[in-house]
Amino acid sequence: MKTRYIILALAAMTAALSSCNDLLDIPQHGVQNYETFYQTDEEAEAAIVSCYIQVKNNEMNYVLGKNMLTDDFWAGGGGRNDNADLEGLNEFTFGTDQGYLEGMFTSYYGIIYKANVVLGHVPEETDIQLRARAEAKVFRAWSYFELISMWGNPPLVDHELEPSEYQMPNGGTEELWSLVEKDLTEAIDSGYLTQKADADDKTWRITKQFAQALLGKAYLWQKKYDEAAKTFDSIIDSGLYRLYNDYENVIAFSAKQNCESMFESIKISDPNNVWNNFTMLHLMIHYRTDKLVDNCCQNAGLAGLGWGFLSPQEDLYNDFVAVEGENGYRLNATMKTWEQMTEKGINVKEGNTIISEGYFMWKWRITAEQVPAAGSNFVDDSNRQWMRYAEVLLCAAEAHAENGNAGKAAEYMNLIRTRAQAPTQGSYTIDEIRREKRIELCGEGTRFQDMLRWGIAEAKMKNQGSYCPLLNHNGQVEKKVYNNDPSKYGFKPKHNLLPYPGTEIRLNPNIQQNPGW
Repeated sequence: MKTRYIILALAAMTAALSSCNDLLDIPQHGVQNYETFYQTDEEAEAAIVSCYIQVKNNEMNYVLGKNMLTDDFWAGGGGRNDNADLEGLNEFTFGTDQGYLEGMFTSYYGIIYKANVVLGHVPEETDIQLRARAEAKVFRAWSYFELISMWGNPPLVDHELEPSEYQMPNGGTEELWSLVEKDLTEAIDSGYLTQKADADDKTWRITKQFAQALLGKAYLWQKKYDEAAKTFDSIIDSGLYRLYNDYENVIAFSAKQNCESMFESIKISDPNNVWNNFTMLHLMIHYRTDKLVDNCCQNAGLAGLGWGFLSPQEDLYNDFVAVEGENGYRLNATMKTWEQMTEKGINVKEGNTIISEGYFMWKWRITAEQVPAAGSNFVDDSNRQWMRYAEVLLCAAEAHAENGNAGKAAEYMNLIRTRAQAPTQGSYTIDEIRREKRIELCGEGTRFQDMLRWGIAEAKMKNQGSYCPLLNHNGQVEKKVYNNDPSKYGFKPKHNLLPYPGTEIRLNPNIQQNPGW
């Protein structure tokens, strides 16, 4: 009997405790989980917008990092060691813990993670949900295109990882490209990606044509010239994009979402929320105003602020001249010489120098009205254009030229040349198409990956870092030598693949570092 009473007592106690636990099982306010989120259209939209935001946040690493790895620019700034990280990139003296490269690498995987969340949790029930899923595939493919073309064989992550999967090995090149092609093809064929109504229509969303452009580039990088040419042709034949007439302002804040923009990140002028707009990019690549004559920029209608990084190299200037002459429209819309700047009243202060060969970027100048918040240098409402229609035309020209269709290549090249007010031709060599792409898209993040796939990076940049140019107020350039050992600077064979970040190598024993690093 006693045993029976004990059992009944324990059962009652268990029931009571269970009842108490049920009362204490209260959902935490303000917290969502995978069981309750991503199920509505509103939640699907919030999930995919996080991908757009992640892309926007990669702007500084993307622009500074990629441009420093080319023969288009010097690190610039007010003097040596003004930004040692940029100099290290520019002179190829960097190691595996390089900040801009790690920032890019991490950000691409951040986009991939967010895209995988969308694809893993957003249902396939409504048009908005299906659009979010299609856009997520484009974002994932874009990120992998960037990773493959610069790092070679990064880990393939096509789903949300379980803790046991965190240390992923390198992916295979073929399977990585296959994922890119599959994602883009499925997104394009889904019928849910946005399309503009006409060339003058505006949208902030990923479009079908942008996805096609990425697919065309994936084919081009793999030397699948037939597929690349057909894909680019389909964009051109759509008539939904055209070249913007005013090249001088094609990427300016006054030309947001113009007819040439394939995709751009949207920014708004919000003086009351400076940090929401904080990128510093325009500050970094605008003229080194503290080294220039007082008030000279303001007198020329430019903003009186800037740190002067990314100064054009003379070789870039010379390629412009070879195509359109010293008085070329596109050349003068892109950069100014020291003589042209002094005519505007802009010069280096006497007794000062800046890192420059005597050329100044005009294409990404900051005008006075572009700084909407008085006294706040960190507000920038100039949208980042990630791809222009000009790139589609130039990639199409290259694909057709490589495929033996010289007439089609010339047709597309002449569209670019006509807008540039440069001489047109009946045919173009591959080298001429490559040079055209360099000058048309300079500073827009395409040159480094092009140089790698064309196999010209070492020849073009093996001596980069042998000297640093210093410009004084008389327009004289001193080639200052800081390193006499050529083994310690310049592009080497190992640079054909960027190093996986040191942090990644230390935390992930399963990833194999690229050769030479």
